[in-house]
Amino acid sequence: MPSGWTRIIIHVDMDAFFASVEQLLHPEWRGKPVIVGADPQGGKGRGVVSAASYEARRFGVHSAMPISRAYKLCPNGIFVHPHGRVYHDYSRRIFEILHSFTPLIEPLSIDEAFMDVTGSLHLYKDVEAIGRKIKSEIRSRTGLVASVGIAPTKSVAKIASDFEKPDGLTIVPPDKVQEFLDPLPVTRLWGVGQKIFDVLKKMGIQTVRQLRQYPKNVLEQKFGKMGNHLYSMATGQDERSVHTEETVKSVSNEVTFQRDQSDLETVRSAVFALSEKVGGRLRRAGIRGKTLHLKIRFQNFRTYTRSHTMLNPTNLTEEIFREAVNLLAEFDPLEQPVRLVGVGVSGLCADQQGQLSIWDVQNEKKAKLEKVMDKIQDKYGKQVIRHAESMKFGKVSPEENIENSTSEEKDL
Repeated sequence: MPSGWTRIIIHVDMDAFFASVEQLLHPEWRGKPVIVGADPQGGKGRGVVSAASYEARRFGVHSAMPISRAYKLCPNGIFVHPHGRVYHDYSRRIFEILHSFTPLIEPLSIDEAFMDVTGSLHLYKDVEAIGRKIKSEIRSRTGLVASVGIAPTKSVAKIASDFEKPDGLTIVPPDKVQEFLDPLPVTRLWGVGQKIFDVLKKMGIQTVRQLRQYPKNVLEQKFGKMGNHLYSMATGQDERSVHTEETVKSVSNEVTFQRDQSDLETVRSAVFALSEKVGGRLRRAGIRGKTLHLKIRFQNFRTYTRSHTMLNPTNLTEEIFREAVNLLAEFDPLEQPVRLVGVGVSGLCADQQGQLSIWDVQNEKKAKLEKVMDKIQDKYGKQVIRHAESMKFGKVSPEENIENSTSEEKDL
């Protein structure tokens, strides 16, 4: 852990998300003002702006603005009706990328989220490296641009992500939090809307430094509980953890074959690829699991799940694969061609808790080796280094023969 850091919180915010998706799908619109929202009807429309590209923002257009006002400000803009399903599809892909870094994801909206990557940092050179990796993965796999803020608290990370938009990366180390916050206008703080700002302004408070220097008890008398919140935000105090929509109880991946598979070895190949993915996600998150789950769906859509609880929790690929293959043996011979197969691990605990399933030095070496492999694959790609087991399935990775669907579930 870097000096002074006890938590590493990241806020990821997609830049002009809806408008950026439209520009991605319509290259001829790149560099032009794109305004997503209601029909402006020549300046008489009654709806609002959902999103505006950065080119449109230069004309003063912003989200939630009346569409009629946007038309007056930017009459030559490209006005686009929202395509909700398309945006949701891109959002799903983005969150899949985020989940490859850590299961501790707190969505705030379709295009932004908090991440707790404290347990993943050991796979990267430093805090900056993991931030750049998240940005590059989103750009290379979706064509979209994200701004990232990294800080020891949620509130500071959120402010930081907005600091250098678009395509920003702002890191606020623990010993620089107050230096970062002090010059900012108080409106940057979480919870300071126009009404509260109006009151603060009358009190002579317009910057975070001025708010921080104001007596806490006076703020509490003036604003009640909100006064304590304001003081905490001004001094960078924020103990809130990253909350998933529900507590993560399992980490799992599943694949749907492009063609239903009658060959058990092909299914076994997919199970190995899934075991690699699940193991990698567990290691990146700094956690292990004790119960292995296998899911299999046949051509007739009949679906089975099987589970086995191990003596000790693990995040080793070969152990996950061994348990999954043992469960798969129940379906040999296959009753029908296989449509889908999934592998998951539950009964999660922190990496330092519990012990490896084989209490010997050799297994400790395997754990360290797999973490090194994760780091190399993250940097150079999965084909650079692979487990020996994967070579049994030929030169082509099983992942290249399947449609891949990633899931983070309470239950597999």
